[in-house]
Amino acid sequence: MSTGKIVVVDDEKMVTSAFKTLFKVEGFNDIHLFNSPKAAVEFLKENVPDLIISDFIMPEMNGLEFLREAKKLYPEVSMILLTGYADKENAIKAINEIGLYKYIEKPWDNDDLLLNIKNGIERSHLLENLRNKIVELEDAKAKLQEYSNDLEKIVAERTADLSEANKKLSGIINFCADGIVIVDGEGHIMQVNPACENLVGLSEKSLCKKKFQEIAYSNVKEFNSSKNNKSGEIFGLGDDTSEILLRDYYIVNALSGIHTPVEISFAAISGDETDEINKFVGVIRDVSVQKETERLREDFIATLTHDMRTPLLAAIQTLKFFLEGAIGDLDEKQKVLLSTMLKSNEDLLGLVNALLEVYRFESGKLTLCKTAFPVKELVEQCYSELKPLADKKALKFSVKYELDENLNICADKGEIKRVITNLCGNAINYTNKGGEIKILAKIQSGDFIFSVSDNGNGIPQVDIPNLFKRFSQGTTRKRSTGTGLGLYLSRQIIEAHGGKIWVDSKIDKGSEFSFLLTDVALDEKVKERQVSNG
Repeated sequence: MSTGKIVVVDDEKMVTSAFKTLFKVEGFNDIHLFNSPKAAVEFLKENVPDLIISDFIMPEMNGLEFLREAKKLYPEVSMILLTGYADKENAIKAINEIGLYKYIEKPWDNDDLLLNIKNGIERSHLLENLRNKIVELEDAKAKLQEYSNDLEKIVAERTADLSEANKKLSGIINFCADGIVIVDGEGHIMQVNPACENLVGLSEKSLCKKKFQEIAYSNVKEFNSSKNNKSGEIFGLGDDTSEILLRDYYIVNALSGIHTPVEISFAAISGDETDEINKFVGVIRDVSVQKETERLREDFIATLTHDMRTPLLAAIQTLKFFLEGAIGDLDEKQKVLLSTMLKSNEDLLGLVNALLEVYRFESGKLTLCKTAFPVKELVEQCYSELKPLADKKALKFSVKYELDENLNICADKGEIKRVITNLCGNAINYTNKGGEIKILAKIQSGDFIFSVSDNGNGIPQVDIPNLFKRFSQGTTRKRSTGTGLGLYLSRQIIEAHGGKIWVDSKIDKGSEFSFLLTDVALDEKVKERQVSNG
């Protein structure tokens, strides 16, 4: 079957080979596979595609650079970006910046991939048809001028054509399963289709009295209703951007009260002769099924990791009994083998615990237990526990206080200890033997500020934005052997307290990790006690 010309670019031959096999099985015959994005660009200069699929990370030209070049050549062709889970946020940014059709995470589901490919080709054809229709309308305008003597006849012919086109367009809009809404630059709703009416539970007449911000919401503020803003900036669009995808949004049904998770694709509609953007058309897609699938997957991971803790703890305790001589004296070789097994099990338990903590934070199941406690005592405890590790590497490890001896703060003591231990432990791990680590704990205007600095190798600036993300391991200069969850959990804990965590670093000079807890200092006479849950 011939469904359109498809161009696939991936520097891994195994991936392009997989695509070749998949397309052959599904009956696609106009396929062009490239392992070099530059070669693909040269091909595109001479050939018009219906769909472009590109990998994200490639050596000579990354996926974003390649797709930008392709977008210049064929702005209406649907483009799909292949990306790993860790680059999900970059993929979303690419959709916003470049105006891509979709991104698909590796490894992909073949059924989902094929559906997106077919939809992408159909989208390209629809855009091409729309462009052709615009060209036809321009030709009609020229003919109206040319045949002014026969104006009534030509107008009648073109009116019939437009009426037919409008009927087709109205049919598509009215029977579309996704909600469609047209808004102005300030978010005022101008028109909706029946699917949007059903989703919101209001008629078009009622909806046209509202702003889009009144029926949709998100934890991230995407809209700015200030009248001083340019129309093109209301939805977070710059002057050169024509499309944007809003994720993690919810539509509130006025009748049932149901909050439906949706993804909203907005495209700008050019206005008058000045080409100023003053209208947007949005397609609202219900993603309830996808959200439920994600929830089930995360619950499965949480259950699995939780059930792993019991056998791991049993194995660790058994190995400790053996090493303590519970079954008799051990020779040196046996001690080494058992110690290695014990260390591996403890590392695995640490990973399981970290995954559980991540799940608890992200699912909202973790409740902070805030108490009033002497913060200097907590810092001293963490310092004492880590001092032997620093001594083992011959590190100069010191702590400085700029606070009253018995000053109390209000926070979750256990979680703050986790953050302090993690930041100081990282400094010890990544500081070269004989280096220096300094801890500073101070109170400033009622805020608690903690920082730990080292004179290690430092972190490249390009890596700093990724340090506090999930599974971020080290930097491009050196990969860590840890789980990549420590700094991510630290950020979650501090932000759950309403605080902020950050890092300053310079190559070959060292790094300084800091966090701030606002308005937590209490009168020093307050004893340690539970004060709130939040």
